Amino acid sequence: MVKIGAVEVGDFPLLLAPMEDVSDPPFRALCKKHGADVMFTEFISSEGLIRDAGKSVQKLDFFEYERPLGIQIFGNEISSMREAAAISAAANPDIVDINYGCPVKNVAGKGAGAGILRDIPKMVEMTAEIVKAVDKPVTVKTRLGWDEESKHIVEVAERLQDVGIQAISIHGRTRKQMYKGSADWSLIADVKNNPRMKIPVFGNGDVDSPQKALEMKNTYGVDGLMIGRASIGYPWIFREIKHYLNTGEMLAPPSLEERVQACRTHFEMALDWKGTQLGINETRRHYTNYFKGISHFKEYRTKLVTSNEPEEILDTLNEILERFADMEMAYPY
Repeated sequence: MVKIGAVEVGDFPLLLAPMEDVSDPPFRALCKKHGADVMFTEFISSEGLIRDAGKSVQKLDFFEYERPLGIQIFGNEISSMREAAAISAAANPDIVDINYGCPVKNVAGKGAGAGILRDIPKMVEMTAEIVKAVDKPVTVKTRLGWDEESKHIVEVAERLQDVGIQAISIHGRTRKQMYKGSADWSLIADVKNNPRMKIPVFGNGDVDSPQKALEMKNTYGVDGLMIGRASIGYPWIFREIKHYLNTGEMLAPPSLEERVQACRTHFEMALDWKGTQLGINETRRHYTNYFKGISHFKEYRTKLVTSNEPEEILDTLNEILERFADMEMAYPY
């Protein structure tokens, strides 16, 4: 049994990666239903939290059924991060997670997210202060380094463990790579195989099929997998991976009815959670993957992403169910 501190997360846990504007409660509900073992919130701005900004505070909310769940925070000021960690811990998650991996310019360029990989001493000091500030297990999500010349993740992971983190998730790219090229898992394995490392090491990057999941597990020996982009619009990836790891057999892909029902559930939860307009806007990024592989679908996809009325979108989902009822579904990978 893998444990993050005292929190049991399964024998080989599958973690839902924190993704901005994606891993909100409606999306997390679907991923949990289909087998994700550990949830993480969208990353939350430390400055937003300590200033009580509405959007940041709302991201602290979660449902009991999502547990075990981590609240993820980011920022570049140690004092703000320490205070934000305390606010996060007060919301009573199972884990407080630190984002040291986000590569986008308006985060990393300000020294937050992956930006802190240019200042490892500050990264270690910030982590130590957060560990001291909360009574929850603290975990870290990070990358191999800032660029090819600074891939010091083996040393970094050890130093973060030494100041008290309880698990580390490593994306197998540098910040400079963003999401280009292939993730390099060899350094993730080096972290896991470091005899001084005692905490769980989770691998992240390019796990987009059950076969790839098995390859990463067997080749690199990680304690679990963190899955991000492959789950967008396809929460079934978790159950498919689990079934394949346990049996060596592929589950049948979700039926059209399952896809439409999941999409409808996601959409209706988003409306309840974020209000009509924001719920409509933020669900649009998921439609392509929910119905990936269906030929002659463009007309319906256009309707889904351009409609501004909930009734129109629900009607379009019903039309999809009727129009493609006899089509055999395929995997998106």
